[in-house]
Amino acid sequence: MSAWLNHRYVPPRITPAGWLRVLGRGLVLGFVTYGGLMLLLALRVVERPLFGLRRPWTPYITQVVCRAALAILRLRYTVQGQPMTAPGAYVANHSSWLDIFTRNAGSRIYFVAKAEVAGWAGIGWLARATGTVFIARKGAEAKRQQALFEARLSAGHPLLFFPEGTSTDALRVLPFKSTLFAAFFTANLPAPLQIQPVTVIYHAPLGADPRHYGWWGDMSFAPHLLMVLADASPGRVEVVYHTPVPVRAFADRKDLAAYCERVIRTSHPLADASKDR
Repeated sequence: MSAWLNHRYVPPRITPAGWLRVLGRGLVLGFVTYGGLMLLLALRVVERPLFGLRRPWTPYITQVVCRAALAILRLRYTVQGQPMTAPGAYVANHSSWLDIFTRNAGSRIYFVAKAEVAGWAGIGWLARATGTVFIARKGAEAKRQQALFEARLSAGHPLLFFPEGTSTDALRVLPFKSTLFAAFFTANLPAPLQIQPVTVIYHAPLGADPRHYGWWGDMSFAPHLLMVLADASPGRVEVVYHTPVPVRAFADRKDLAAYCERVIRTSHPLADASKDR
């Protein structure tokens, strides 16, 4: 697979039959996604005054919608392991906007995303409605963000971090940044706090470039979405839940980040470690 890393990625041309698939699947995907969003917002009107920050009902709507979306996109979904039940957070590699569906389909989670995502057309609205935590890459925001993480984790929200800081071509795992891991070492969080590494592996449709589902560099969202909607053959995604580990077992954020990176990298059969360093 490493040979593909040296070739320029050229998206496949959409055929007339492909455009028909785009139209049909796109309409169904839009109906399911935004229909589910309307239901979620309506239920949130009742849920919020009763439970405040906690969301005991609406995440299940998100999970059902995301599983339906994967079926519409003909992305076969398989799972190894089990999501943790203890308080804590998930850490995963990041390959594509499709991670929104593949990660929400498996367990009740709340994404941690860069602040710019809130302004993205379509995606930003969905992210805000489903409880995404937005962070700004500014030192002045550090204390406010720490307090936000503490509040969400204390409310029992399983947060999901992407320590690579960006999405990839789906064939590699980038070095993990340890900055966000500092949030797990505050004294104000519930104990024992657990971290569960998760490996997400995309398998392209038969005959397609192995990087087919990756979304990286200067790629635009709309053309990539159209390409996936047009696929004639199904693809596959594997989500591997590794054994959760207690935060207190690690000396600091760097040790924890290094451990999570090692677990995810070594379990990703397509990753080419020699190209990442």
